[in-house]
Amino acid sequence: MKKKIIYTILGLVVVAAGVLAMRVFGASQGQVSLETAPVVRGDINELITATGTLEAVETVEVGTQVSGVIEKIFVDYNSVVKKGQLLAQLDETSLRATLDQSKATVDQAEANLKYQSATYERYKALKDKKLIAESDFDLVEYNYNNAVASLASARSAYNKNKINLDYARIYSPIDGIILDRAVDEGQTVAASFSTPTLFTIANDLTRMQVEASVDEADIGRVSLGQRVDFTVDAYPGVVFEGSVIQIRLEPVESSNVITYTVVIDAPNPDKKLMPGMTASVEFFVTELKDIVLMPAKALNFKLDEQLALEYAENHPEIEVDLKPQPKNDDLKLVWVKSDTELKMHQVKLGETNETFYEVLSGLSEHDEVVVSMKSLSVSEAKSAAKSPFMPTRPGQNRK
Repeated sequence: MKKKIIYTILGLVVVAAGVLAMRVFGASQGQVSLETAPVVRGDINELITATGTLEAVETVEVGTQVSGVIEKIFVDYNSVVKKGQLLAQLDETSLRATLDQSKATVDQAEANLKYQSATYERYKALKDKKLIAESDFDLVEYNYNNAVASLASARSAYNKNKINLDYARIYSPIDGIILDRAVDEGQTVAASFSTPTLFTIANDLTRMQVEASVDEADIGRVSLGQRVDFTVDAYPGVVFEGSVIQIRLEPVESSNVITYTVVIDAPNPDKKLMPGMTASVEFFVTELKDIVLMPAKALNFKLDEQLALEYAENHPEIEVDLKPQPKNDDLKLVWVKSDTELKMHQVKLGETNETFYEVLSGLSEHDEVVVSMKSLSVSEAKSAAKSPFMPTRPGQNRK
């Protein structure tokens, strides 16, 4: 009898322990957390960044073709000049002396030709009458032809020296503004081996261009007419606009890195931009405005069926539809949560900026797509329940 009572008590203890264990372990499973993100309307801008240098559209370096001393300079930095305007003048003393000498040589050659021409005519008449030897006429004819050639050579030298004298006056070849003046009055310039640069003239600073260096990995996405924004350090926060007008084919190698020069038109009506400024450039590869966007994380979410069933048990008002969708390589699968169901949707996507995808079909603005589902521990569930940011049921008392 005593043994029967002992067995009965032991049985009750085991049952009680089992109930307690079920409560403890059941509670330790906690809740299932479901995180969603809304489908919104916005923009996608895919950009390529580069750096470049601002330059005038047309820049001319003005030099001198003759050597000499700078006698007078008529312009300075930032002077506005017109085409044909006198910029500087070299000392003409030696050039005029050389010209006078060549003029004297021309006069001498003309006199000699006049004499040889008269001699030639006399000897020709005697030759026709056969009064002189053939060899005597040949010598006279040679002297005449030599005089003709000497006069031509003298006149050529004279014309060259006259041109050199004209080169002593330096004129502007274009309308523009003086960017650089490389000489001073009294300075000697030598044009023996190369033409020295005296002035640098920019044609029109209201029209500038950016010469940007684009990496070889990005150059394939740059095209003519592409919209470009750029900034310069001189004007923080100010964004200037331009467009691609030239993509140069010649590669530029620096430290084993290949880049290509892209020329960007940069209107400068206010003349804020100056030659030589460094520009930070953004090329708009993709530019979509006011489109439906889905978070990229929703595309990477994979539903755990066990967690989904547990979520359904905790939320009987929401039906979880686990029915598979027909396969279509052109469509992607995402999970969408509404007030009454959790269901897989087929969506067609377009462009992306790695954070959002353009939604072409399958979703509407304000839809909630699932981006995460996980099981919370008891402590995590309690923390979530106590969080002041968690919504409460209508009418629930807060303590």
